Amino acid sequence: MSFHYPNGKRYIPLVSNSTPNRIKKTNDSFSNRGMTLEEDLNETNVYYLERELAVIHKKPTPVQIVQVDYPRRSAAVIKEAYFKQASTTDYNGIYKGKYIDFEAKETQNPSSFPLKNFHEHQIRHMEAVLKQGGVCFVILRFTVYEQVFLLEAEHLLIFWDRMKKGGRKSITKAEIDQVAHFIPLGFRPRIDYIKVVDKLYGLR
Repeated sequence: MSFHYPNGKRYIPLVSNSTPNRIKKTNDSFSNRGMTLEEDLNETNVYYLERELAVIHKKPTPVQIVQVDYPRRSAAVIKEAYFKQASTTDYNGIYKGKYIDFEAKETQNPSSFPLKNFHEHQIRHMEAVLKQGGVCFVILRFTVYEQVFLLEAEHLLIFWDRMKKGGRKSITKAEIDQVAHFIPLGFRPRIDYIKVVDKLYGLR
């Protein structure tokens, strides 16, 4: 079966250490166990769910099926499909009666976070969530430093607007250090972002 991205390129499963940011594997240690940001967040969300702290899940990636074979009546085999571009953010759920919605991104760039990692429709979605009083943010990882930050959507929108007006096309590391909230890596949960949410939104 072959999968294709929205731009038509064929999806090739991970077979080496030369991989894109979202599936990058790194050295295995307590502070850096070779997990992707997505895997770490999924593990964290399972921890929250098991302890009845929050119900937050990753949204499934939409897939468009274009070719199906039916070798027999009782079975169907997908032969070709495309990953469709997600229209919102990566994660959503509920915590202490508040709607939680966030995107997760990582970069190998040591000095800035490229805004090209985000899409216009994701920015519009974040704006809509904020207008309804939801808690919205992005979790960013600098893989070079193994540093993770929570950046409130309000700040991301300011940087996005700056780019749209002809300004820089990235958020500098210095800017992230200044306005974002550092999340120290732990064991369980791995990325305890709920502690930052508690502090920012008074949900303790």
